[in-house]
Amino acid sequence: MAGRIATSPGALTVPRSNDKHKIVEHYDAISPYYRSLWGEHLHHGYWIRGDESKEKAQLQLIEHLAQLANLKPGSDILDIGCGFGASSLYLAKNYNATATGITISPVQVEMANKAAATERLDAKFLHMDAEAMNFQKQFDVLWSVECLSHLQDRERFFASAATLLKPGGIFALTDWFKKENLTRAETKKFIAPIEKGMFVELQVMDDYERFLTSSGLQIVHREILSKNCAQTWALCLDIIKDKAFWTLAARLGKDFVAYLKAFQAMRAGFASGNFVYGLFVAHAPDA
Repeated sequence: MAGRIATSPGALTVPRSNDKHKIVEHYDAISPYYRSLWGEHLHHGYWIRGDESKEKAQLQLIEHLAQLANLKPGSDILDIGCGFGASSLYLAKNYNATATGITISPVQVEMANKAAATERLDAKFLHMDAEAMNFQKQFDVLWSVECLSHLQDRERFFASAATLLKPGGIFALTDWFKKENLTRAETKKFIAPIEKGMFVELQVMDDYERFLTSSGLQIVHREILSKNCAQTWALCLDIIKDKAFWTLAARLGKDFVAYLKAFQAMRAGFASGNFVYGLFVAHAPDA
């Protein structure tokens, strides 16, 4: 069964923290509320000076990744895990890109397509599982910001995704990771609450490096952005002081309560260094 893993032969299956059904339910329920409170971008901010607004910091994250990827005007981009579509719309507007975004949340697809129509940008959004991508074309750029830790078989995903890149194409991504060589106690204290609350399974950056290279891609940039992104969670904790969030949590159930409680775990993960916010840029071989 999708989203389940056996603990031992013959044992009962237990849910994985990144169970797809839970992820869809979560984002379908939370997206309208989250957008009104957090903004159009679902991802972390990237602070350079430290005094930027949240909105500016989020745009700086997109720009940092785009510049490292040497994003060319007019690129055909696939945004994997597009959220509300804000990154796709930004790239369409500021880089004259043609953007296609995918998400497993039907609510997010509707919100993103509505935003694209309102802004009259060359972007479209599809209801599609990143682990079952189906395109009859290749792209100049694969773009993914904070999505892949939701996936259940990343090695297979990267192998599949690499086939969607044109010769010389670029895969630009950020994601959530855990520090290498954590003890069982450190994992239980710092990582397990994040995984449970945020519907993710965290791997180490070396895993992604191996997946990218074994898929035939060449890594041209690898970077840890944790110090620049940690401020996100101080802001998030301020936002959820609003009692409306907890009223919503009580209505949506225990998984959403665990999500809000994981905000503190995210802050602790950053502060301890056991959680890692990482970036990769990789190139496909030239023809």
